[in-house]
Amino acid sequence: MSDVTYYVALPFLTDDDGSVIAGAAEECQTSSGALRRAEMMARVAGHIGAIAFSRSGDPLTGEFGDAKLLRKFGNVPEDLSAL
Repeated sequence: MSDVTYYVALPFLTDDDGSVIAGAAEECQTSSGALRRAEMMARVAGHIGAIAFSRSGDPLTGEFGDAKLLRKFGNVPEDLSAL
C-alpha cells in the first residue's frame, strides 16, 4: 500500500492548573479543511488556540513520518514536541 496523508485540526485549552493541554483532534479530508477547522476551533469558548497539521505514512505497517505543521491559530505553544 502506498503512503496516505492525514490532515488534522487540534485545539488547545488550559486545565485547572493553567497548563496548556491538547483537546480532541479532528481528522479532515483536505489541508484546506484542516486549516478552516483549526481556525474555527481557536475561536471556541474555552480554547486558547489550535493547529492544523498533516502526517503521511503507511497505515498497514504503522510507519509514519513526522507531523508537518500547516498553521497555528491563537495562543499555541512554540514547542509542540512535549504534547
